[in-house]
Amino acid sequence: MLTRPTHLSIVKNNRSLSLSLSLSLSFRRRSMSTETRSPGPLLFRRRTNSETKNLASVSSSLLPAFGTVVGDGYSQLNKYVIAPYDRRYRWWQTFLVMLVIYSAWSSPFELAFKKAASGPLMTVDVVVDAFFAVDIVLTFFVAYLDLSTYLLVDDHKKIAARYIAKLWFPMDVASTLPFQFIYRIFTGKMHSDQVFGFLNLLRLWRLRRVSELFSRLEKDTRFSYFWTRYCKLICVTLFAVHSAGCFYYWLATHHKAKDDTWIGSQVHHFEEKSIWLGYVYSMYWSIVTLTTVGYGDLHAENTGEKIFNIFYMLFNIGLTAYLIGNMTNLIVHSAFRTFAMRDAINEILRYATKNRIPEGYKEQMLAHMQLKFKTAELQQEEVLQVLPKAIRSSIAQHLFLNTVVKTYLFKGVTEDFTVQLVSEMKAEYFPPKVDIIIQNEVPTDFYIIVSGAVDVLIYKNGLEQQLMTLGPTDMAGETGVFFNIPQLFTMRSKRLSQVIRISHQRFKQMVQQHNQDGKTILSNFVQYLKGLKQEVLDEIPFLTDLLGDLTIEQTTSEEDHNYEASILSNNVDTNIEGIPVSFIPLASTFPTRVVIHGHPPNEKSMEGKNLGKLVHLPDSIEDLLKLAEKKFGKKGSTILMEDGSQVEDIGALRENDHLFIF
Repeated sequence: MLTRPTHLSIVKNNRSLSLSLSLSLSFRRRSMSTETRSPGPLLFRRRTNSETKNLASVSSSLLPAFGTVVGDGYSQLNKYVIAPYDRRYRWWQTFLVMLVIYSAWSSPFELAFKKAASGPLMTVDVVVDAFFAVDIVLTFFVAYLDLSTYLLVDDHKKIAARYIAKLWFPMDVASTLPFQFIYRIFTGKMHSDQVFGFLNLLRLWRLRRVSELFSRLEKDTRFSYFWTRYCKLICVTLFAVHSAGCFYYWLATHHKAKDDTWIGSQVHHFEEKSIWLGYVYSMYWSIVTLTTVGYGDLHAENTGEKIFNIFYMLFNIGLTAYLIGNMTNLIVHSAFRTFAMRDAINEILRYATKNRIPEGYKEQMLAHMQLKFKTAELQQEEVLQVLPKAIRSSIAQHLFLNTVVKTYLFKGVTEDFTVQLVSEMKAEYFPPKVDIIIQNEVPTDFYIIVSGAVDVLIYKNGLEQQLMTLGPTDMAGETGVFFNIPQLFTMRSKRLSQVIRISHQRFKQMVQQHNQDGKTILSNFVQYLKGLKQEVLDEIPFLTDLLGDLTIEQTTSEEDHNYEASILSNNVDTNIEGIPVSFIPLASTFPTRVVIHGHPPNEKSMEGKNLGKLVHLPDSIEDLLKLAEKKFGKKGSTILMEDGSQVEDIGALRENDHLFIF
C-alpha cells in the first residue's frame, strides 16, 4: 500500500476537436441533407411489414452505388415496370418454383412411361406451361440491375433487348412450348414417337430457378443454413435417383427382347403391368445402386444396361463424395466453436502445468476462457469490429449510454463528451471469482460496472479483507488513474459481471478537448472521495490529509473563479521531490506547476529530507517570493534552480521545475 500524498490534475485544453466524432457528425448531416434534397429514390428493394425481417434477408437488398439513396417506394419506375424485389413478384417466383418441382419429376417420368405422357399428365403439363409462358411475358416488364452503376434499369427497350440477347429467352421458350399438344392440334391425332419425350426434357432448364431459390435462402438469416443446405442435398439426391430409375426403365422398354432386361427377367410382360409397378421397381434399383447395397435381385442383363450401370456407378461416386463432403462441412461447422474451446482449454492446462501455475489462478484462466466462448455472441468488439465507426458508436450509445450518465464521475458533463466517451469504451464479461483489477498494478484502465457485482478487496499482513461491494453504475480503478499511482485495491467479480472499460490515455485525450467537462469530472471525483466510508479512507492515509487541505483551500481562496480551480490551485504539502514528469498522468489546464523549497539546493531540511511544496507559478518574481514567504514562514530574495542557476525571468520556468528560495 502506497501512502505517498499526491495531487489532482486535469488534462490540458486542446483546441482540436475529436476527428472521428466530427467526421461522423458531418457525414450524418450530409446524409440527412441529401435525403431531403433528393428528388426520389434511385434504388429500390423489397419491403415487408417488419423492417427487422427485411434486414435479416441479405438477398432482399441490392448493393447500391456510393451516394445512392435507398427508398421505400417504386413511384420513380416507368409505367408498367415491375421492381424485381416487389413482394408480389417474389410470391410469383416462389409459386413458379413449386411448378418447377413438378416439371423435374414429370419430364423423366413421361419419357419412361409413355402412357402417362398421353394421359392426364398432358393436361397438367399444358397448364404448367401456360404459367411459364405468362412469366416469359412478365420478364419483359421486370427492371434489372445495371452492374456498372448498381441502379435499376426501367427502360422497356433495354429490358427487352437484354432478355432476348441472352440464352435465357430461347431456352425459356423451348422449355415452355407443349410440342406434343401442338402436334395434336395441327394433326388431330396423338403421336407416341420418342422425340416428344426428349423434347419434354427441355423443361429441366427450369431447374435453375430452384438453384437460385436455395442460393437466396442460404443467405437469408431468417432460415437455418444447416436445414436449407440439408434440404438442397436431399433434393439433389432424389432428383438423381428419380432420373436414373426412369432412364433405366426406358432402356428396358426399348430393348428388342423384353425378357432379356433387368426388369423383364423378374416381371414378365412388364409393359402391360401398372405404371406404378414399373416405377417402384425403377426406384428400388436406383436406390440400391446408389447406396452400393447391391442385393443382386435386379441386375443388368444386356450390354446396353451394363454400359448404363457403369456410368451411373461412376456418377454415384461423385454424388456420394459431394453429399458426404457437404454433410461433413455442415457438422464440422456447427461444432467448430466447441473444437476451438477444447483446444484453447488444453493449451491453458499445458501452460499451467509447465509453469506450475497455482490452482486458483488456473481455475480463473479456465473460467475466463469458457465464458469467452459462451458469450462470444455478446462480445462487442468481435461482433462490431467489421462495422463502420458511426454504426459502432450508435450501438454503443444504445447499450451503455444510460449506464455511463448514471455514474457519479460523469454527472453534469456535456452530451458531446458523453457520446465520445461511450464510443471509446470496450465491453467485457467476467465470470465469478475472477480478478478484474489487482492491487498495486499499473493503472492503465478504469471500469464501469454494467451488470453483476464486484468485491473491493485489500491485502493486509497476508490476509484478504473485503472493504465493500460495487454494483451497476459503480466505478472501479478510477482512483489509481486520477492519482496515477498503482491500484489501491483488488477488484474481484462476485458473480457473472459485464463491465465497460476505457483506456487511461484515451480518457486523457478526450478531457483535453473538453476543459469545462474536465472541471466537472474533477469536482465529482472530489465529492466522491469525501463521501467514502471511513474504513476505506483508513486504507489511504494520504487521502485524508489531501481532503482536509482541499477543504481549507476552498474556504480561503475566495478569489478563485470556481470550485474546481480552487481544488487545483491548492498548495498541498507533498513529498514529491524527485518524482518524474511521467508520474503526472494528465497535463494541467491551469498555470504551470512548480515545486518550491525553502532552503538552498545543497542543504537538507530540518527533517533530513528534501521537502517541497507543489504550487501554481505566479505571474511575477515578486509574487513567487511572497508565496514562498507564506509557505515557509521566512522571507527570501534569491531563487535558484537545482543546478544552482539563478532565476531572473519567470517566463523561462517549466512544468515541474524545482525552485530553491532563500
